[in-house]
Amino acid sequence: MTRLPHALSFSLSPVMLAAALALTPGLASAQALSPEQIQQLGQRAQAVQPKMVAWRRDIHQHPELSGQEVRTAKLVADHLRALGLEVRTGVGGTGVVGLLRGGKPGKVVALRADMDALPVLEQTGLPFASKVTAKNFGKDSPVMHACGHDGHTAILMGVAEVLAGMKAEIPGTVKFIFQPAEEGRSEDPKHEHETFGAKAMIADGVLDNPKVDAIFGLHLAPRPALGAIGYRIGSMMAGADGFKINVTGKQTHGSQPWSGIDPIAASAQIVSGLQTVVSRQLDITKAPAVVTIGAINGGNRENIIPDKVEMLGTLRTFNQDMRTDAKQRIAHMVSTIASASGATAQVTFSNVAYPPTENPAELSGHAVPVLQAVTGGKAEVIPLVSGSEDFSDFQLKVPGFFFILGAPPKDRTPAPNHSPLFDFDEAAMPTGAQALSALALDQLTRLASAR
Repeated sequence: MTRLPHALSFSLSPVMLAAALALTPGLASAQALSPEQIQQLGQRAQAVQPKMVAWRRDIHQHPELSGQEVRTAKLVADHLRALGLEVRTGVGGTGVVGLLRGGKPGKVVALRADMDALPVLEQTGLPFASKVTAKNFGKDSPVMHACGHDGHTAILMGVAEVLAGMKAEIPGTVKFIFQPAEEGRSEDPKHEHETFGAKAMIADGVLDNPKVDAIFGLHLAPRPALGAIGYRIGSMMAGADGFKINVTGKQTHGSQPWSGIDPIAASAQIVSGLQTVVSRQLDITKAPAVVTIGAINGGNRENIIPDKVEMLGTLRTFNQDMRTDAKQRIAHMVSTIASASGATAQVTFSNVAYPPTENPAELSGHAVPVLQAVTGGKAEVIPLVSGSEDFSDFQLKVPGFFFILGAPPKDRTPAPNHSPLFDFDEAAMPTGAQALSALALDQLTRLASAR
């Protein structure tokens, strides 16, 4: 997950949540699985917990950067094959896909976990802490699982074992998607248009043959409380669009600015002007938005006005319409301000983009009662999350539901995702495995009964 905020706190009481569910069209009132089936899945998840812990620690100690997940992929593929699943490797780069065909006819539900680590120097002091270094855009970098992807992978490996053990009872097919490169890239692409992560797996046919009817995923985070689940119906996580602004002026001596065109002065006005896109042009009563300039590069001496300035920024939005509108307004604002200064400017939006993560109402209505049953009522609505996740690319193709699994570390202050101090309590993993198993079986049961 890219830049998940540390402060995830709940906003609705159980009474308010029940009212919201009742008033939301398309939301169901109960899970398709019986309480006994939910309990059985919990027992199976607990039984596989020692293996999940071992897998997690092994993966954590041997992290791999985005697109380099060779060892992790082999660990996953070997496990899935040992369970008797049909396995494809090299999907979307280093991705792994396992197919569990149930003993009864039915539809297809996918479960997804991401496998990549980050270029971060670990400072947790854990006995299984990473000491790995790898090439990140050509430079040696420390590598750490600072966002819980080691846990995601271990949890989904556990789910595969849970469901493989009850294959005869499954009405349909479960597709296990182990995704590389959720965090981006760790090397320059050979071609500008090359995709990564979820997009690359989709382009490689991961949602086809057999066609996926729904997909579920989770993310570990320091909040909510241990074993609790946070979710939202509709917009949940922001879309992320990186952009570059090139401002061109006319170089001159710093003592004679009238003899040239100052791209630094124009850039300063652009930085200020861009904030009015959010504060004065977007309807933030519908959804919030963020525009941030994170880097400015131009000039090399105090007495030379340069001819070029480059800026790097990010746009965060929570729905596709606002995303499109904001991008158009940013381009217009930049061009207009530069022109008023006599300079020219061009905005280029990166193809490294994450759409907003949006949980559809109907699928949410099926999922929420399951999560409530799994957690004993500890599944609650959380505030919007301004971090981003490329699970959203799957949601653009098929109905998908994404949720947060609370796992604050035991006996230490919780650190935010992407921190060198990030850790999570492994005791949350059985809840994650039970939740994903139950969501898959519940949805397959609903789809089978609707045929």
